[in-house]
Amino acid sequence: MSAANDSHGTPYYFVPQPSRHPAMGALALFLIAFGASQWINDLSWGRYAVLAGFLVLFSVLFQWFGDAIRESEGGQYSQRIDASFRWSMSWFIFSEVMFFAAFFGALFWARAHVIPALGSLDNQLLWPDFKAVWPSEMPGVTASPAGTVAPFETMGPWPIPTLNTALLLTSGLTITLAHHALLADRRGSCIGWMWLTVALGATFLGFQAYEYMHAYHELNLKLTSGIYGSTFYMLTGFHGFHVLLGTLMLTVITLRLMKGHFSSKHHFGFEGVAWYWHFVDVVWLGLYLVVYWM
Repeated sequence: MSAANDSHGTPYYFVPQPSRHPAMGALALFLIAFGASQWINDLSWGRYAVLAGFLVLFSVLFQWFGDAIRESEGGQYSQRIDASFRWSMSWFIFSEVMFFAAFFGALFWARAHVIPALGSLDNQLLWPDFKAVWPSEMPGVTASPAGTVAPFETMGPWPIPTLNTALLLTSGLTITLAHHALLADRRGSCIGWMWLTVALGATFLGFQAYEYMHAYHELNLKLTSGIYGSTFYMLTGFHGFHVLLGTLMLTVITLRLMKGHFSSKHHFGFEGVAWYWHFVDVVWLGLYLVVYWM
């Protein structure tokens, strides 16, 4: 369905047909969230719900990307559609900023207000052995005055978080070089820089998976490790999920470039993913400073 066409055959404004993708995407996210909540509460079937959710999500993304690609390459998207995509991507990234701001805010509130308040004179009768120290590394300190949290070690910035910082900063440079190559109609160079960006994102994910295994098995750092453990995994875990999605989107864009899609004048699909990737980089810098150093 579309409005009247212009002289080049492009619709004045393209309106897609009704789609099942939003509903299926919502179902996938529900399965992931609900399954994860049951998994961390030691219900074994929760992991299968999470797996099912991811399978549905990736299936939806594959089909949805395909529909958008066919519409774009079919000449359905005019300058007005391009502008609407730019506004939509801007508001989406703004919503992501607010999403991470909530978790950063929770960390700040716990450290700056909750812990000092619990260690004040008013609470000495409730928890006489409580020490208002961040982070809570042992029983009797911060979140575990009664030994309710098992001893654990905190995660420092060396070496993996620092290596991951270097990887993401380098990936921000490589995708920028790819963008400039596309603007200059140097498709081969653009594809090379894009594959390097994908490799850097995948390497980041591999290092983060290793970091989690190290934290869980050797440091005994878990989601149940008081406010430190919960905020650590919520912030770094959601960021890792964003890196995963960004890497998938970068891969799709690179494969499209190899098929001849995009040009120096028409490439918002490329630009939108680049915006998202730079946002992921900036969030990681905040995480690196606040979670690993402070």
